[in-house]
Amino acid sequence: MDYMDSGLRYTPKSDKDWDTSVQFLPASDNKKLEKKKGPGKVGAVIGVVIFAAVIALMTGLLVWHFHFRKDVRLKKMYSGSMRITNQVFEDAYENSNSSEFKALAKQVTTQLKSIYSKSPQLSKYYVGSTVQAFSEGSVIAYYLSEFKVPTSQEASVDKAMSSMEKLVDKERRNTFRPGNSLVVEDVISSELDPRLFSASYRSLFKYSEHTKTNRIGQIQSPGFPNSPYTPNTFMQWQLRAEPSYVIKLEFDTMNLEENCKNDFLRIYDSLVAIESRVMEEMCGYYSPSEPLTFLSSGNVMLVTMATNDKKNYPGFRAKVSQIRRGSKGTTCGGQLTGEKGTFTSPNFPNYYPPRISCEWTIKVPAGKAVKVTFRKFLLSEPGQENTKDCRKDYVEVNGKKLCGEELDGSLTETSNTNTMSVLFRSDNSYVDRGFNASYEAIDIKDPCPKQFQCRNQRCVKTDLRCDGWNDCGDMSDELGCKCNPKDISCKNGLCKPQFWKCDGVDDCGDLTDELDCGGCKSGQITCKNEKCVSEKNRCDGTDNCGDGSDELDCGRSTDISCTDLTYKCKNDKCISKVNPECDGTQDCEDGSDEENCDCGRSMFKTSRIVGGQDSEEGEFPWQVSLHVKGFGHVCGGSVINQRWLVTAAHCVQDDGRTRFSQPGTWEANLGLHTQGTLGSTVKKNLKQVIPHPNYNTYTYDNDIALMELDSPVTYSDYIRPICLPASQHDFPMGNTVWITGWGATREGGFAAKVLQKAQVRIINQKVCDDLMGGQITSRMLCAGVLSGGVDACQGDSGGPLSSPSGTRMFLAGVVSWGDGCARRNKPGIYTRVTKFRGWIKEKTGV
Repeated sequence: MDYMDSGLRYTPKSDKDWDTSVQFLPASDNKKLEKKKGPGKVGAVIGVVIFAAVIALMTGLLVWHFHFRKDVRLKKMYSGSMRITNQVFEDAYENSNSSEFKALAKQVTTQLKSIYSKSPQLSKYYVGSTVQAFSEGSVIAYYLSEFKVPTSQEASVDKAMSSMEKLVDKERRNTFRPGNSLVVEDVISSELDPRLFSASYRSLFKYSEHTKTNRIGQIQSPGFPNSPYTPNTFMQWQLRAEPSYVIKLEFDTMNLEENCKNDFLRIYDSLVAIESRVMEEMCGYYSPSEPLTFLSSGNVMLVTMATNDKKNYPGFRAKVSQIRRGSKGTTCGGQLTGEKGTFTSPNFPNYYPPRISCEWTIKVPAGKAVKVTFRKFLLSEPGQENTKDCRKDYVEVNGKKLCGEELDGSLTETSNTNTMSVLFRSDNSYVDRGFNASYEAIDIKDPCPKQFQCRNQRCVKTDLRCDGWNDCGDMSDELGCKCNPKDISCKNGLCKPQFWKCDGVDDCGDLTDELDCGGCKSGQITCKNEKCVSEKNRCDGTDNCGDGSDELDCGRSTDISCTDLTYKCKNDKCISKVNPECDGTQDCEDGSDEENCDCGRSMFKTSRIVGGQDSEEGEFPWQVSLHVKGFGHVCGGSVINQRWLVTAAHCVQDDGRTRFSQPGTWEANLGLHTQGTLGSTVKKNLKQVIPHPNYNTYTYDNDIALMELDSPVTYSDYIRPICLPASQHDFPMGNTVWITGWGATREGGFAAKVLQKAQVRIINQKVCDDLMGGQITSRMLCAGVLSGGVDACQGDSGGPLSSPSGTRMFLAGVVSWGDGCARRNKPGIYTRVTKFRGWIKEKTGV
C-alpha cells in the first residue's frame, strides 16, 4: 500500500446494510380508498388526491434515503508500528519481495484485523492493512491501515485509534486466539498526513540505504545537483543502521521552495511516516554554514519529500552514516565537579535525538552554591512556542521545568546547596537544537560580587541599573528607580532613554513617552507637515493638508495629483499608495513599480538567532567591506547593482597620509562574512569614486558617496543588491531597522571578526535634533539601538541601514556620524538615502 494509493477499494453496502433507523410510513387503510357505491365523484377525487399524496411521500422518502441520506465517506489512513516479541529478526525481512517478509506481513495484517474487530467504531469502517517494513527489536513491524469513515464518525474513529494499546490487551485476552499468534506490544498509531497520499502526485520514488561501519552513504533529491527536483512527486528514503547503532543524517544542501505548503521534506524517527514520530519538517533555503544534522533514537529513519506542480528548486543532498549507541553525541548526563564547567544537550549545536533522557549531577565545593547559566536555550516545538507548561521537551532544574526559547544568557538557575540536579528529556516527536550551559560555584551570601543580582539570579553590571534597558530579562534592574535627568521618567516608575520620546511607540507602557508631542486632537489626523485636519477629510479627494498627505494610501490609482509625497510611475502618472515599489502588487498602469525588484532579499531561510549579534553568512548579502590596500578594513558599503556601491562621503576624504578619494587606494570585498577568511568573498578593484559634491566635512551633511567596480560582479547567494527606495519612500519614526558592520572606523577601534548586526529604531527627527544640539538636517536620519547591553560598536561608517518592507530590505540610510556604531543610549546619525535618489540615478543609472 503506497501513501498515494492504498490499493484497496471500498465495496458498496448490500441491502442488508441499510440504515435500520429509517422507518417507512405504514400502509394506508385500503378501505378508505375503496370506491363507494353510487356516483360519489367528490369522494373519488378526494381518494385520488390522497393516493397521489401517499405515492409522493413514499417516492420522496425513497429519494431522500437513497440520495440525500447516502453516507459521504472519507478515506483515512493510519500509520503505526508494533513490536513483535515472539519473533527474531531475519535479514530477509529487509526485502519486501522475500517469502519470509510476505509470510510475516500476512500474520501482521491478520492480527491487525483481529485487533480492530475489538472496536465497534473501527470494525465497521476497516478496509485493510499493508506492512511497509520490518526492523530489529525483536521485530518491529511498520504498517498502514485504511478506513472508509462517514464524515460524522471521524472523531470517534480517531479516538478509537488512539486507544490501540487497550485494543491489543483485549485481543491478547481472547481465549480463542490461534496458538501461532504474534505477541505484540508498544503499539503506536497516528493518522497519516493527508499530503503523503494525495492522488495528485504523478510520480512515486522509493529508495533504501543501509549504512555500515566506516561507510558514509548519500541520499539526494532526483536530478540533484544538475536539475531541479521533479514536480508532482512523492519520494521516500528508508534508512537503516546496524543493531546497536543510530543513524546520523547530515545535510550539506537544503534548497526547496519557501512555503512548506507547497514543497516540503519531513524526517521521521521510524520506517513509516508516523506523525507522532516526526522529527522535523523543512522547506526553503538553508545556509551551508547552518548545521543540519539529525540523530535517530534507534537504528532506523525515514526521509520523505513531496512536491507540487510549481516552482521546483535544486533540492537536497545529505550524508548518511551510523554512530554506535552510547558514543559522543548520543548520550548525556553524568557527574560534574569543580568550581566551574560546561555541559550541553546531546549533539549540540545540532539537533538532539528524540526519546532521550539524561541527568547531570553538579557538585561544587562545600559552603558554595551552584549557578547554572544557559548561554543558548532552544527547546521549542510547533504549537508549543508560547506555552510554559513544558509538556514536550524540557529541562528540569530544582523541580522547575524549562522550555521554549530564551535570550542568550538570560536564563539562570541557582541552588541553595552545593549540589544541583539538571534533567533533560525529549519526547517522541520534533527535535530542536537544545542548550549550551555553564555552571559555577558562587558565594551563597554574595552571589553577584560588585554586581546587581536580578530576581532571576542573573548578575549584571551595577551601572546598568535604572538606565531604561531590561538587562536582567525580567525587568528587575529597572524597578524602584530614580531616573537620570536626561532620561524619560515614566509615571509608572520606569526610566526610558530620551531618544524614544515621541516616536509613536509606547515604551513606558503608560504612554508617558508619547505625551506633549504636539500631536493633533482626537478626531484629527496629523499631516506630514504637522498640520491638523479632521479625520473626515481623509481620502475625500481634496488636499486639506496642503502637502497631499491626507490623500495618501486611499486606494485610488488614477487621476492623482503628483506631489513630493506621491509615487511617480515611469509614465509620469502618480499613485497614492505609500511605498508601492517591489511589494509584489502592480500598482502603476505600466508596471514600473515592480521593475528592477531582484534586490533586498537574502536567499537563505531566516535563521533563528537567539542572543548575540553575529549575523548569519548570507543574511545581509549587500554588505561590503571596503579595504585600504595593504591595511585592511576601513569602511562599509552597500551593493546596489552589479557595478555600483554606496558608502559614506567621509570615508573617501583624503588626509595627509592616504588618498582615500582615489579608486586605486581601495579593494571592495563583496560576500565577506568573517574578516581574514575568504569563503564566498569576491574581491574587486574600483574604477571610480564619486563623493557627493555638497558634502560638508564639518557638519557631515550630504555624507554619501558612490563607488564603481572595475568590472561587474556576478550575483550569488552571498552577493546581492539592496533595494533603493524611491524619493517618496516613507521610513516612519518608530520603525525597526538593521545596522550591520565589522565595527571598525577609520578613526580607530577594534574590528569585529564576524559581521555584526544590531536592531535599531528610527527616532523622531525633532527629538534627535534636540539631543544632538541642533546639528540634524533634513538629509539626516536618526536611529537608536533597541536592546540593552549593547556596549560594543555594532555598525560601520558607510555601511547600510537596512529597513525591512514585506520580504525585502530597502536602503534607508548610510552610517554617517555621531555614535553611528549604535552605542547604548546614543543615537546614530545616518545619511537619508531618499534625499539622494535623483543624484544616484543620474550618476549610476540605477
